Amino acid sequence: MRVRTVSTANLSRRFRSVSAVSRRGFTLVELLVVIAIIGVLVGLLLPAVQAAREAARRMSCGNNLKQISLAVHNYESAYKKLPPAWTNPGQGSGWSMQARILPFLEEAALSDGVDFSRDYGESYMTIDGEQIPTSSFRVAAYQCPSDPRDQPRYGSSGPKYYKLNYATNEGVWFVLDEGTNQVGDGMFVPGRYLGFRDCLDGTSNTLALAEVKGWTPYARDAKHSGTMTMPITTDEVCALAGDFKTETGHTEWIDGRVHQAGVTTTFSPNKKVLCEVSGIEYDIDFTNMREGKSPPAGVRTYAAVTSRSYHQGGVHVSLLDGSVRFITDSVELELWQSMSTRAGHEVIEIP
Repeated sequence: MRVRTVSTANLSRRFRSVSAVSRRGFTLVELLVVIAIIGVLVGLLLPAVQAAREAARRMSCGNNLKQISLAVHNYESAYKKLPPAWTNPGQGSGWSMQARILPFLEEAALSDGVDFSRDYGESYMTIDGEQIPTSSFRVAAYQCPSDPRDQPRYGSSGPKYYKLNYATNEGVWFVLDEGTNQVGDGMFVPGRYLGFRDCLDGTSNTLALAEVKGWTPYARDAKHSGTMTMPITTDEVCALAGDFKTETGHTEWIDGRVHQAGVTTTFSPNKKVLCEVSGIEYDIDFTNMREGKSPPAGVRTYAAVTSRSYHQGGVHVSLLDGSVRFITDSVELELWQSMSTRAGHEVIEIP
């Protein structure tokens, strides 16, 4: 039997070799490089994920407009006329077009709480023995998924109103003269039921609805009398003044007045109407006189209520034929305004 002897030196070298292998790992420099690579990959991936999410939200927004447009068509099929933009039951708190089409949006339960013979402020739903304002309920089809502030507007006793992101086309600038009952050139007008036959420009060339932002600042009830020249620049709007509200425009889907449920084409989509109030700059809308608020003689409703969206580069709109388009911010103002008139006899080509 042979016995192999191992020198102490060789044994020591082997232990050192094994020990070196067991201690081998990332150095600090290598670890920092790995972290940097992961950071770069996350930086590249995150915008792609966000873009995919926004694309999905944008598609959902367009589907909402399609659903609302179909509801308008179903309303017309049932009643042989289009709903008015605003109707006054007596006290000025008039109903919106959006309220009238609720049964055709699969919102029959909510529409049961609507009584068009009374002001919307007197409309309540009884749930678990508690009376809740009909105006406080969220209508899913009226909410753009890209709007970051999807929440009710509170009153003194809790939720009172809920916002909307899709508004009726009420023309270019002039909306209503209550003294003469003259209405504007939009497809939906206050106090009057129009029909498809009134759209002389063609249903495929005329706006039905357009996107708006909830919680929009606006000036109202400036009460300028006589014929008002349409502003060309945003500075002209600021000079018109009025009673200023910081964030309540387009927060009441139930209210048919133009600053709540309507839109005009005085300015192109997403045009910033920047006015300074008490040292703070706001992107505002303007209404010379709210509908139904007992205007003095000769005071008419004119409105610059701009179409705005949370989507990059433009706004979704629906045409009266039910089709949905995405109109870019760079659209020519003349074309944009021509799209909002029902009988302007313009020859237009919508991009």
